[in-house]
Amino acid sequence: MFNVTSALGPTAVSVAHLLLAVGVTIHVLLYKRESSTSAAWIGLAWLAPILGSVLYLLLGINRVRRRAMSLRGQRPTDPVGSVITTGRDDHLALLEDAGHRITNRPAETGNTISLLHNGDEAYPVMLAAIEESTRSIVLSSYIFRADAAGTKFIDALIRAMKRGVEVRVLVDGIGGGYFVSRTHRQLRRARVPVARFMHSSLPWRMPFLNLRNHRKILGIDGRIVFAGGLNIGGENVTRDKPKHPVIDTHFRFEGPVVAQLLDVFVDDWSFTTGEQLAGAPWFPELGPVEGGNSVARVVTSGPDQDLEKIEFVILEAVACARSSVRIMTPYFLPDDRIITGLALAAFRGVAVDVVLPEHSNHPTLDWGARAHIGPLLAAGCRVWTHPAPFDHSKLMTIDDTWCLIGSSNWDVRSFRLNFELDLEVYDRALAQQINALITAQQGSRLSATQINKRSLPIRLRDGAARLMLPYL
Repeated sequence: MFNVTSALGPTAVSVAHLLLAVGVTIHVLLYKRESSTSAAWIGLAWLAPILGSVLYLLLGINRVRRRAMSLRGQRPTDPVGSVITTGRDDHLALLEDAGHRITNRPAETGNTISLLHNGDEAYPVMLAAIEESTRSIVLSSYIFRADAAGTKFIDALIRAMKRGVEVRVLVDGIGGGYFVSRTHRQLRRARVPVARFMHSSLPWRMPFLNLRNHRKILGIDGRIVFAGGLNIGGENVTRDKPKHPVIDTHFRFEGPVVAQLLDVFVDDWSFTTGEQLAGAPWFPELGPVEGGNSVARVVTSGPDQDLEKIEFVILEAVACARSSVRIMTPYFLPDDRIITGLALAAFRGVAVDVVLPEHSNHPTLDWGARAHIGPLLAAGCRVWTHPAPFDHSKLMTIDDTWCLIGSSNWDVRSFRLNFELDLEVYDRALAQQINALITAQQGSRLSATQINKRSLPIRLRDGAARLMLPYL
């Protein structure tokens, strides 16, 4: 068996270990912010000779941030104090101002937003929009299967390209199939411009299992966008009775906020391919839509210039809440800042409800969540679980007025390690619709007694899963 010490000699190994451990320590002290994570990496580098340093080189350095910065560049920022507002005069005016400072995007007025349930309702509307397109189509999806549901999209995109529509399709390099993506292969064979986000078949060139493009965007003629949490696959069409059905929520947008949504796709496409999309086919003139009562703003996060922006908006929203905070998410492993923010909201009398699946499609995340919610229950927050089928929706409302909708789960991976797309929306009617969805999924209420009565082996398992919070 090959032995590093025998091959290089103990002195050479010791010197290599020392140099690597010192290098890791310097890099951690300069670039890592969380003290607990920093201490763990430094300890691993020193206590696990060579191996600890190699693991840090593979998993601990955010190479994507540097690459994204160089390709995308920094967005221009507004001068301090320069805030575009929509004239709110209620307690959420401060949240609107904070959202602009965090995202460098204005809250756009005059939008219409329609809620769509599952693939049963969303897919036919999306396919009809593709068939009616005349100028441009952009489509980005984390999962895009070439099954019965996905093939309809593939065929519609090919037909659109053949009738002269400009088409661009972006599929994640892992979510769309690590080794083989049938969707990518079929579209490429039909000469549809398609790319895979951060993909390489060579493992040493793609060590980015967490840093994925989790956004879902379908843009039609620069005027209509569909976005939310819905991937493209047969599991989302519940009427076909799939073996493992997935419930989800998607949205149709029309109005000025569409330009912000399309800008996100254009950034991602340029990041992946180097091609710049500009001009009227992609960005026509947009004005307020008749009957458009929604005020909306895009909030993106990712391991580049958008680091933690969705998390910051959530923290601001929870801090501004006066009567209610309602959350539904498939995975719940946020860091302690959000746990503390929700607990403090409950202490000041805000009704805080968190709805989670009884069993998600990732058991380890369920175990970690059970070990994570104790402080919420102690503060008086209500945590609910709902039975199968698995609900993949990511929804949040504040005071029956403000909503957060999109692709981001409530975990560190979504807030810091993946590229995500959410929208904050000021719209009482939409908030009521979302509240109805959340209420319908409030099944069994978890209690502190239930959590504390878990057997010792279960508590140890759940606690061990929680330790992996940054990587789950």
